[in-house]
Amino acid sequence: MAQQSFASRAYRDEAVVLRTHKLGEADRIITLLTKHHGQVRAVAKGVRRTSSRFGARLEPFMVADLQLVAGRTLDIVTQAVAKGAYGGNIAADYGRYTVAAAMTETAEKLTDVDGEAGTAQYNLLVGALASLSREDHAAGLILDSYLLRALATGGWAPSFTVCARCGRPGPHMAFSAPLGGMVCADCRPPGSPAPAAETVILLGALLTGDWPTADGSAAVHRREAAGLVAAYLQWHLERVLKSLKHVERT
Repeated sequence: MAQQSFASRAYRDEAVVLRTHKLGEADRIITLLTKHHGQVRAVAKGVRRTSSRFGARLEPFMVADLQLVAGRTLDIVTQAVAKGAYGGNIAADYGRYTVAAAMTETAEKLTDVDGEAGTAQYNLLVGALASLSREDHAAGLILDSYLLRALATGGWAPSFTVCARCGRPGPHMAFSAPLGGMVCADCRPPGSPAPAAETVILLGALLTGDWPTADGSAAVHRREAAGLVAAYLQWHLERVLKSLKHVERT
């Protein structure tokens, strides 16, 4: 009966490791974003021992095919097969590491333990980590594109082409995080920043994945865009991301 109960609680899923922390002398608690079960917290027994068969596959930013057993408070990882070994290349560079940390912290905040919207957020995060590991684009651009898309997937899509409040066609001159993006002169709240037109174009490119436009942007507009993305993110999450302050901006 015990074996049948154990087998009935077993399940398999793909997952990306968001973060880990130590448990006891040899175990770790792993926070995962799975493809089909949303956010999962699980115990990986013995992974801190040098003899562990899959400890390296359960480091932050790694993607693995996992076998787990459902528990009352924490699931248990019983098998791990590597699918995307992004952690090593990302951790080798401080700039990439801080960007990946900001992305995984955002994913953790945007997903919940009930599995809502998990698959879309999982696919988005895995794609961003893969691009970051391959150095496809500047790390800061990958981060800002991921943040905008993750927010859009979570239901907070910003508007950069029409007024976020009244829908009047743009381009517009002011940005308002509470109202949802660029706003017209009539809807502009007092004190709203007025980003450069090139910055607004860059923001739109990052949201839609127009990488030729994003890659050709100037550093000054990338910095301005990063500030607006951070403000928009923190407004909608209603909290400050600890990892975001460590990201290096050039």
